[in-house]
Amino acid sequence: MNFPDDDALTAGEAALDPALLAHTWPEDFRAGFVAVVGRPNAGKSTLTNALVGAKVAITSGRPETTRHTVRGVVHREDAQLVLVDTPGLHRPRTLLGERLNEMVHEALADVDAVVVCLPANEEVGPGDRFITSHAFASRAPVVAAVTKSDTVPRAALAEKLLEVSQLGDLAALVPVSGTTGAQVAELADVLVGLLPLSPPLYPVGAVTDEPDDVMVAELVREAALEGVRDELPHSLAVAVEEMVEREGRNGKRTLAIHVNVYVERESQKAIVIGRGGGRLRDVGTRARREIEELLGRPVFLDLHVKVAKDWQRDPKQLGRLGF
Repeated sequence: MNFPDDDALTAGEAALDPALLAHTWPEDFRAGFVAVVGRPNAGKSTLTNALVGAKVAITSGRPETTRHTVRGVVHREDAQLVLVDTPGLHRPRTLLGERLNEMVHEALADVDAVVVCLPANEEVGPGDRFITSHAFASRAPVVAAVTKSDTVPRAALAEKLLEVSQLGDLAALVPVSGTTGAQVAELADVLVGLLPLSPPLYPVGAVTDEPDDVMVAELVREAALEGVRDELPHSLAVAVEEMVEREGRNGKRTLAIHVNVYVERESQKAIVIGRGGGRLRDVGTRARREIEELLGRPVFLDLHVKVAKDWQRDPKQLGRLGF
């Protein structure tokens, strides 16, 4: 098993980490990685957050909200389950879309199991079959999670489960709701049973390995997605320019965070800012509340909206924005 990146723990580092040495792990302890895949707006991030028990991935009713793989760590007495939440696999219309799909394929290349999310309130379509076929091609056990199970009557859910069961040789089929928590624990039990015997891969208490600036940018983007027109979410990108300590008026230290929100056209800039700057102020208020909860300290949030023309199709601009 490859470890996530240079900043994550190697097996040797895990064994030497003081937070891990402070605990004794049972001989049958399991740990490993599980990719969470599905088409856009299938409930992947909501389910990931519910399994982790903390917000590690932003959510929205808009498709293509997730734009990079997000690792969330589930800690249990008997196991450590590392979920890899992925962007929705889709037919790309831009270079950004192509790169998002590449992230999904990379995530599937080296995991111990795959969860395919299929919404209970939608029929199984070609996109679901396409994604499920890629999950099976990974040669890892495939679990089908019928998400949003709370949104349909029992009879409709039973029909959906029968339909999903015909997609292939599934390791398990679990109806689940990340919103209500229904069957979340049962899904975790199933996934843990598919993991190899292994010591923990992450320090005790760590729920993600995402850097603070990435988490901050995502929280700003989540706030900015609220209330905008249908076509705008795909054009929104957020980058943290600077995070610096500064002296507050009351003598307390405040973290000043300077953030740029990018759109592709001047007309979109006006939408994000809103009349008299009202919408941008609302975005700042919502985002600052979430960021302060994440970082556990007072924050001064400085937002600026800039135009990066056709950034979704421009390799250089995509690179600068981290794609």
